[in-house]
Parts: sequence; C-alpha cells; structure tokens
Amino acid sequence: MKVRAPATAANLGPGFDVAAVAFDLWNEVEVGEGNGHVDEENLVLQAFSRFASPEGRSFTFVERIPRERGLGSSASAVALGLVAGALAAGLEPSADELLEIGLELEGHPDNLAAALAGGVCLTWEGRIARIADDLPAAVVAVIPQTRVLTAHARELLPQAVSHEDAAFSAARAALLGAALAAGNPTLLAASAADRLHEPYRADDAPWLAEIRASLPDGAIGAALSGSGPTVLVWVQRGREDDVERSLAERFPDADVRRLPVTATGAGPA
Repeated sequence: MKVRAPATAANLGPGFDVAAVAFDLWNEVEVGEGNGHVDEENLVLQAFSRFASPEGRSFTFVERIPRERGLGSSASAVALGLVAGALAAGLEPSADELLEIGLELEGHPDNLAAALAGGVCLTWEGRIARIADDLPAAVVAVIPQTRVLTAHARELLPQAVSHEDAAFSAARAALLGAALAAGNPTLLAASAADRLHEPYRADDAPWLAEIRASLPDGAIGAALSGSGPTVLVWVQRGREDDVERSLAERFPDADVRRLPVTATGAGPA
C-alpha cells in the first residue's frame, strides 16, 4: 500500500489559521509487511496508529517537501499516517473526521485540512470548506535554506493587537476570501498584506518585505507561507517564467520554484 500527501501553505497572508492551499509537491509512504523496529516518535506512525497498529509492518518514506520551511511537512506526515491507517483498517472516514482525529498531532487545522482535501480550503471549528480547485494566480515560491520552527514562530506573536491592526487584517481577510471564492486576481492582490502575524515573523523571514517592496514584473503580490520563511509570490498567468527567472537572480541561495496547486488531497499513490 502506497499513500501520498501534498505540501501546503497556510494563512495566505491575512487568512491566519483559516486559509490554506495544497501544492503539487508530495511526500509518500509505502506500507508493507515487516518485523523491524517501529519508531514511536515518527509522526506518520503516530497518525497511522489512530486507526491500526504499526506493529508487524514496514514503512518506507519518500520526502520531497522541505522541512521547517512553512510548506506543511508535518501536516503532510499526519495526513499520510491517517489515510494509510484508515486504509489498513478498512475504513473510509471523511476529511472532516480525519481532521478531528489528526488535530492532536498537527495542531494547525488549516494546513491539515488542505493536505486532506486538496485545493484551496477554509477551516473552522473542525470543519473543512474546500472552496476552489486553484488560486486566482500562479505561485512562485522563494524557499530559503534557513529553517523556522512553527512553535518558535508562534511564540513571537503578541497576545493582543490594536483595534487598527485588527481592522486592517479583517479587511484583507475578507478580500482574500472573496478572491478565493471568485477566482479574482485583483482581489487577491488587494489582500496581500497582514498585521496579525507577518510583521512579528519578519526577522525570520526578511525576504517577504524585500519582495513586496520591489515585486518582479508579472507579480501581483506576496505572502508568507505558513510561519515562514518561504515566501509565496502571486503571479499573473503566463508570466511564471519571467518571475521565476527574476527571483532566482535576486536570491541565488534560495530554491526558487513554481508550485502548482493540486485539487487532490492525501490518498493512495
């Protein structure tokens, strides 16, 4: 049995802890028979054990999603384990049911929702609304070599923000939701700002401000991917080559790549 789960990006700027998208970049696990040691610390196996025992099985992994870069590697691991475990147990839980079971391990419902359901998702109170198959713009990601632990990035956030900053982010979140639902790139560009989390993570993701201050020709906006440090650049359709080349020249030490959206979530490979 082989299962795959996609990379994800959460928040998408102002959609803090609510919005996420799944990308066509996959981690995989192949489950077979075996009597080797079971690593109880492995996140995939922990998720697998929610449905079936990992004892007496072998697990072979293929990891393509960079770790600790804001691209949902831990959510992908949890999704892999949940789907593989359910298949091993002969069960077919819904994405909402898998989300509820997996939250104890992942802790961030937005990333896990997109990994399970694919496409562009909103999540709240244990529910997933898959609102689109794709984003209103193409995505070119600028992925630094540095890593950021999600727990550390969360600790940087203040316990309270000003009414002005809350109103600013609420307005951009409304624009983001409208852009995703309508497939409107103009609204997506207008939503590309945030005051709830991005400013407090700036020291660990300095390229976001630099890219926003001087967007390449063909780009319409940028957002932090999850808690960073990866930056997602929104790009006009047909201008991906130009933007990718420009960003690769500006950031030669980064992994600059296009990330197509996948409409498919975790499942058999």
